[in-house]
Amino acid sequence: MGHYDALNNNSVKKYAFHNLNKHLHSFEEDFFYHLYLGKNQNDLKAMFGDVKFVCMGGTSKRMQKFAHYMKDLLGYRIPTGLTLNDITKLTDRYSMYKVGPILFANHGIGCPSLSILLNEIMKLLHYAGCEDLTFFRIGTCGGIGVEPGTVIFTEEAVDGLLRPEYRQYVLGKEKIRETQCDRELIKELLEISQEMKVGQKFNVVTGKTMCAHDFYEGQSRIDGVFCDYTQEEKLEFLKQCNEKGVVNMEMESLCFAGMLNFAKTRFGIVCVALLNRLENDQITVSNDMIMEFQERPFEIIGEYIRRRIVENEK
Repeated sequence: MGHYDALNNNSVKKYAFHNLNKHLHSFEEDFFYHLYLGKNQNDLKAMFGDVKFVCMGGTSKRMQKFAHYMKDLLGYRIPTGLTLNDITKLTDRYSMYKVGPILFANHGIGCPSLSILLNEIMKLLHYAGCEDLTFFRIGTCGGIGVEPGTVIFTEEAVDGLLRPEYRQYVLGKEKIRETQCDRELIKELLEISQEMKVGQKFNVVTGKTMCAHDFYEGQSRIDGVFCDYTQEEKLEFLKQCNEKGVVNMEMESLCFAGMLNFAKTRFGIVCVALLNRLENDQITVSNDMIMEFQERPFEIIGEYIRRRIVENEK
């Protein structure tokens, strides 16, 4: 990772994130309200200092399931009488689990919820002294021109106007941050997918991800409480998006890519399509199939993390 002069003097320290808030060093206390953890309340270095990977997804159950999946994949054994614990159980906003150097957390729905979690986790890992981090968002989405169950690696996130930009309004001014994803990481994930021959079980594609502000009108659905466009207009728009490289829609990629790009931190976005929006607005596959779909990204990301951990142990 690079270096950032957080103290604005000649003493340059190595941090996991660039462009850090210059005020952080002056805070005697910094309490992460939504995680119920704090700079002084907890020994963050002892708890999180070894973290190298951060995996985020929408629901707490999915992240708990992925934590157990990685525990088994890595061969970690929890002593009898103990269990994989929700670190943030004192709050009901988010859930967080840790397995070795991997942190798992659910970010809820949409960019605002994700932004809160990223702010607090990134500060937590900064105070813990972590370095060389890789973040993943593991989610579900609506595919555009791909069949249900397809795993999608995001190349860049775009907004509803197809702009690859995360826009924030700060002190009455607009700030724009880039949303391109790490191409080298995508290449590594594709290579792992091929080596694992996951293509024999499900499709894997890359492309642009459209990030919407809501689930209904923002994603061109016709089944919301409001809709002033026709089915034909919806399909025409979605086809235009697909022609311009958009292969899926969700609600978090702009924030995830924008914030981590600005921090110059390695990250990837891997989602599974639950439906093809060119065919349906509502999910028609069974709940059992949805559960199976949601675990497909686990196989690829899990193997990537396992290999990195094995390499670091050599």
